[in-house]
Amino acid sequence: MISIGIDVSKRKSTVAMMNVMGEILQLPFEVEHSQNGVKELLDLIKDYRKDQVRFIMEATGIYHVGLLNELQKQGYFVHVANPLLIKKYFDAEIRKGKTDRKDALKLSRYGTEKWWILQEHSKADRTYQDLQFLSREYNSLMATKIKLKVQLSNLIERTFPGLEKILKGHYFGLLLDVYELYPCASLVREVSEKKFSTKFIKLATKKGHHKGAQLAQKVYRLAHECVTFEPSQEVAALSVKHCVSLLRSIEQATKAIITQMDDLAKELPEYEVVKKMKGVGDKLAPRLIAEIGDVRRFKDSKSLIAYAGIDAPPYQSGQFEGTKRHISKRGSRSLRKCGYEVMMAIKSAKPTEDNAVYEYMLKKEAEGKNKKLVKIAGLNKFLRIYYARVMELYQS
Repeated sequence: MISIGIDVSKRKSTVAMMNVMGEILQLPFEVEHSQNGVKELLDLIKDYRKDQVRFIMEATGIYHVGLLNELQKQGYFVHVANPLLIKKYFDAEIRKGKTDRKDALKLSRYGTEKWWILQEHSKADRTYQDLQFLSREYNSLMATKIKLKVQLSNLIERTFPGLEKILKGHYFGLLLDVYELYPCASLVREVSEKKFSTKFIKLATKKGHHKGAQLAQKVYRLAHECVTFEPSQEVAALSVKHCVSLLRSIEQATKAIITQMDDLAKELPEYEVVKKMKGVGDKLAPRLIAEIGDVRRFKDSKSLIAYAGIDAPPYQSGQFEGTKRHISKRGSRSLRKCGYEVMMAIKSAKPTEDNAVYEYMLKKEAEGKNKKLVKIAGLNKFLRIYYARVMELYQS
């Protein structure tokens, strides 16, 4: 029985081989993340049966995924360990030197000592893999979008303060059009109210807004009343143009990603079940499925809650028993974020018919819990219901 520890880096990995008796079969060596590198590694173990070999690597975000997939394609057992678990396991050592070679040996030794309880990394269905990939891209773009909105807000406060307050909410598209055309309040003051109103109403009509005349009057009055700190009109126009262009581009990209995710999610049996759950709309349904993945890989609902990082492990010693425990946050941050959005949707919708999650949140509020804690408690219950309904679908 051979334990192979792989310390994964960006474009290469350090590999060490050891048997269950603790004998080092191969001193640590480097392997490139390429077809030749994988072939070189597999050639070393070609004389062993596949059921005698186990690979152990740490989860490294994205760097380990390519090598993991290649090894699983060849039919080898691969265990992907939690880096925190590995760190805690070797904390007992007095001399804590750290190099890639030592880390590879540590992982190999961990595999020999935990051989009988190692769990093979589950092979995710291609649809779940694609959904998770798109979900990560969506989250990244949304983070950039938030930064650009802050930048846009700062620009408006300098060159046209108050415009954002008038054109807020569902008028955001109209705000971009108007601000791109008039990046400074002084540009509005240079034209007549009639000419400005005509252009404004035309822009509002294209966006499907029917209060163009009233809004145009407010914006025109604001341009004459506001106090600004404006750069030259050319400088302001350049800054606003690029900010607005990036926001529009990201808006189109996120819409395209959500559409693609929705098409992929429709191929899965649980799609209709998830979409019928309160608080889960057209955008959140594919994102939620993407972040949870194949629910069958969790042995029970508690495992799913732990994966989300909203579990509160018990803490008891002697006569003391901790009752006020914080969530662990040792799980998927993306799932927590998506789940929190679902709770926000449920809370704002205030469903009138029976809804266990909403009623549970109301109960926690009545107990005096703060709003954030209430939503986390609601998410805990929501994930239990999610697990039960989807598993019932697969088991029927």
